[in-house]
Amino acid sequence: MDSQLNNENLARYIEETDGISKPWLLAQLRLKKLQENREQFTPEEYADAIASLHQELMDLGEWWKGIEDEVFG
Repeated sequence: MDSQLNNENLARYIEETDGISKPWLLAQLRLKKLQENREQFTPEEYADAIASLHQELMDLGEWWKGIEDEVFG
């Protein structure tokens, strides 16, 4: 398997580890896809997409507090 992290490898990892229920992994997949397709966006579109993704991550809040071992362990 190719050791380079690309969106396909990351998607496979998410599927194999039941990561579909982990929103931070899905955000990482979206970021990877944005990075890989950056040339298809204007600089403004890319910045807007990154800002949108950042806001979605911030909206997750600190939902993991108190269950760190369960979620990240």
